[in-house]
Amino acid sequence: MLSRLERRNLRNGLLFISPWIIGFLGLQIYPISYSFYLSLTEYTGFGRPRFIGFQNFVELTLGQDMFLFTAIRNTFEYTAMAVPIGIVVAIILALCMNQRVKEVSVYRAILYLPSILPAFAVMFVWLLFTNAQFGLLNQFFIFLGLPVIDWIGDPRFTKPSLVILAQYGAGGPALIFLASLRSIPKDLYESASIDGAGVIRKFFKITLPMITPIILYQLIMGLSAGLQVFTQAYIISGGARGGTVGSQNSLLFYVLHIWRSAFMHSRMGYAACLSILFFVVSVIIAMIVFRWGRSWVNYDV
Repeated sequence: MLSRLERRNLRNGLLFISPWIIGFLGLQIYPISYSFYLSLTEYTGFGRPRFIGFQNFVELTLGQDMFLFTAIRNTFEYTAMAVPIGIVVAIILALCMNQRVKEVSVYRAILYLPSILPAFAVMFVWLLFTNAQFGLLNQFFIFLGLPVIDWIGDPRFTKPSLVILAQYGAGGPALIFLASLRSIPKDLYESASIDGAGVIRKFFKITLPMITPIILYQLIMGLSAGLQVFTQAYIISGGARGGTVGSQNSLLFYVLHIWRSAFMHSRMGYAACLSILFFVVSVIIAMIVFRWGRSWVNYDV
């Protein structure tokens, strides 16, 4: 039995966290539960859902969706390129931010600013910057005597162009890496200097092992963001109403495929089924990465 004081503390605690509880139940648990229900129905978004059992899952597993494997392949190819490159770029930016130079705070702000810009605004600027006819990037290539690249129209370069664009947001992860760099004891570097270690050896033997927990965190966050890529492809293709997404569907990512199934083809039930598959695969990938991280993540000083 709880005492009167304990009951009062429990009541006050629940009262203080009630906004979070309401938000969690209404914006997390309910949508997920409703998605499971919709996945068992045929629903256009109007009227009442019609229960059809596991028919959507059967269609999913039998490969009747001609765009499913294209969307999966494009998503994993983009994620496989964007995540490791993003981590490397963020570490390099953090190392630059950590230098003891005059007005370093100004440089940190400049490096961080692109990460807070709206994604659609950055995407429109990127479309102008990489335009095959008058884009500044291709004009620079022409000046150097290099061949012009159609960064959006050529399927070989569509995903790499988005990978490059994604590095505009590396300032946010770089600040987290910077905090991790600042937490490394200076005694380790002083001892290494006495032993004759150079800058490169210090980085690989001290800095890199000490920031592995943050690398694991950024890896998980990067995988989550990469698998959910949507905005860039949607802006380039305008939703691709009735057409291909990028040249030869090279930008048909999984989340965009869910959106098209739900809002273009009016198949809310099948889109919910796709969402459940995405959720399950994301959880499995996260578990694999966490288990893999046990072999290389260092939590000791």
